[in-house]
Amino acid sequence: MKIGIGLPGAVPGVKGDFILEWAQRADAGPFSTLGTIDRLVYQNYEPFIQLAAAAAVTTRIRLMTGVMLAPLRNEGVLAKQAASIDAISNGRLTLGLGVGRRPDDYKAAPAKYSNRGRRFEDQIATMKRVWSGEDVDLENDVGPMGPPPVQKGGPEILIGGGTPQAIARAGRLADGFLAAGTQPEAVESSYKMAVDAWEAAGKSGKPRLAAVASYALGPNAADVVGDYIRHYYSFLGAVAEQMAQNAVSSPEALKGMISDLESIGMDELVFLPTAADMGQLDRLADIVG
Repeated sequence: MKIGIGLPGAVPGVKGDFILEWAQRADAGPFSTLGTIDRLVYQNYEPFIQLAAAAAVTTRIRLMTGVMLAPLRNEGVLAKQAASIDAISNGRLTLGLGVGRRPDDYKAAPAKYSNRGRRFEDQIATMKRVWSGEDVDLENDVGPMGPPPVQKGGPEILIGGGTPQAIARAGRLADGFLAAGTQPEAVESSYKMAVDAWEAAGKSGKPRLAAVASYALGPNAADVVGDYIRHYYSFLGAVAEQMAQNAVSSPEALKGMISDLESIGMDELVFLPTAADMGQLDRLADIVG
């Protein structure tokens, strides 16, 4: 199983030069991927901006949105941005996508909240058409759009979410499923739903399985990761408190999570930092390296 690490751009107050140094050190380390998460109404950096900056200072490590809230964005612009990052990074982009469940992000965009699932499916179809070099809109005589992505057919797409509809979309429309949690039994059950949808769509092979997990290591790690999760996921109420209490905050817990998820066939696990502290990267590298 591959192990990735998130960029610290969702930690409030982090500076740009710190994000770039983090990316460089991750690229030189044992990690498979640099990940981002997405919000509008929060003190985080925009995912594509982060990944474009990271692409400029790295050469090996893959770049992943995990997840980007696609319906907050115009699909034509989103397709062009994704193709541009894929081209600039020489084919290193994985596009983790989802719809999210915070109405305030949709009010801030602004974008319609009630039809976000249906629009999301249309967005994926449009982006795939753009990446394949076809006309963007046949009815209105809108020609093809570039640049062409390095990855044939466009970046790999993973779909994240915890509802049956989101999981089925991952099987029908994407290259894999990005799990909404890290409990092995729940992940395995959700993945089976994605596989069922994949097979029902007549697709060969099997979908990729990935997950993200917040973590902290070192002094006061439980407080660091717990406080971050309570703040970031405050809209979830009691669920956020449970997430905070179950978050990874020790080498033993981290190793246990890796072992448990590897045992169910997880392809990649991306650990998301919860503090702007380079020691968090170093401690994780020492464990997984």
